[in-house]
Amino acid sequence: MAKKEVTIEQIKKLKELSGAGLTDAKKALVEADGDFDKALETMRKKGLTKAEKRGDRETREGLVEAYIHDGRLGAIVEVNCETSFVAKTDEFKTLAHQIAMQIASMNPLYVSEDDIPEDVKSAKIKELEENFKGPENMKEKILEGQVKKAFSDRVLMNQPYILDDSKTVEQFIKEAIAKTGENITIRQFKRIELGVTE
Repeated sequence: MAKKEVTIEQIKKLKELSGAGLTDAKKALVEADGDFDKALETMRKKGLTKAEKRGDRETREGLVEAYIHDGRLGAIVEVNCETSFVAKTDEFKTLAHQIAMQIASMNPLYVSEDDIPEDVKSAKIKELEENFKGPENMKEKILEGQVKKAFSDRVLMNQPYILDDSKTVEQFIKEAIAKTGENITIRQFKRIELGVTE
């Protein structure tokens, strides 16, 4: 099979998305035979993406942003970063506003999979196990995928990003981390709809 030619545009895009150097980006693309997604995945696995390295850094600054739609529904979100300098930039304010819009529009229940209460997850696993009709030797793997799918629209980070559904909210945040050079986290949110109580 002929190898795909690696273009400078691909290298630049991979460099921008991953925050890695041009040399690392080019090497990953060459090793992946020009397959962009495979190259990005390889860099993630090797820990070459700066967004992942920054993921461990503390986020004590940030802002609380709100979005109200038609006076009928709204969302408020706490988005954190590392420094007050970044928190005050227009780019960060825009990001926080877009996350508030996402919450208002898509009604997630949890920030990440780690926030799903154990009893809720266990109940879902039990329900799926009772209705399982696949091969026994694949049961664990299939159930794992089904659980992930069952909560995917309820977990903010796993949702398709409303302004570009080719990426998830998590990927959108990682791109922002690569651009700002700081770790960015979503600590908490609340969505309120007129006449609807939880």
